[in-house]
Formats: sequence, structure tokens, C-alpha cells
Amino acid sequence: MRIYITHCSAKKDNSLKDTRKKVTPDKLYTSTRVQRFIKRCKKKKARWAIFSDKYGVWFPYERHEWYDKHPSTVSEEEFKRLVEDFEEKLNDYDEIYFYYNPGRFHPIYKRLLKEVKVKGKITLFSHIDEIK
Repeated sequence: MRIYITHCSAKKDNSLKDTRKKVTPDKLYTSTRVQRFIKRCKKKKARWAIFSDKYGVWFPYERHEWYDKHPSTVSEEEFKRLVEDFEEKLNDYDEIYFYYNPGRFHPIYKRLLKEVKVKGKITLFSHIDEIK
């Protein structure tokens, strides 16, 4: 079983800010990178998720509130929880394809991918057309 995942973005639908309304990730994230990723996954009927600095692995059927959390502000304790969440939610997948922009890949994501127990299942890719 394969899943495609990408990290979150700072660009979000600000109309949701302070509303406490819970939405799916495709409604929250507005950055071109994330929207292209989601659109391609939907077109190819591929399983996908967003890696959120606050919520961890966020599947398309889950709903969360608007948030503002920069990867640089993730504490060690939060990082440990994010690692555990990543391992728990993605453990059953045989292949984990992580979409990223090499020029804007925050060190925390590099560290996460090195430290998770499922690292042997992870393939990094940077071209959207690699989503099959």
C-alpha cells in the first residue's frame, strides 16, 4: 500500500482564522505547492496526507481548526510526538512518498525523516508528475 505525503505550508485560508471551524486539509492550505499536490493525488486517486507542524499526519478525511505553527517553533517534546504520530499513522504503508521542494525543505522535516522507524519505506520526490 502506497501513500503520498507533503509538509504543510504557512499559506492558509485566513477566513477560517479565529472561527474554530474544523476543515479538511484541502480547504485549509492555500499554497500553490500544497494545492497542486492535492489536486494531482485526487486526479490519480492516490492516497495522500499532509504533514502538519501542529497536527502531525493529517489525512484528507480529518478535520482540524486553523492554526499558526512555524516548524522553527516545534519544541523537542512536540517533535517526539510528531515522530510517534508519523510512525503510528504510516506504519501500515509499504511505500511512503514524501513530496518536497529541495530549496525550501525545513531542517525539522529532514530530521523527522531520518529519525522515524519507517524511514526505510520513505522515498523523497520533488516533481509532481511522479504521483502515479
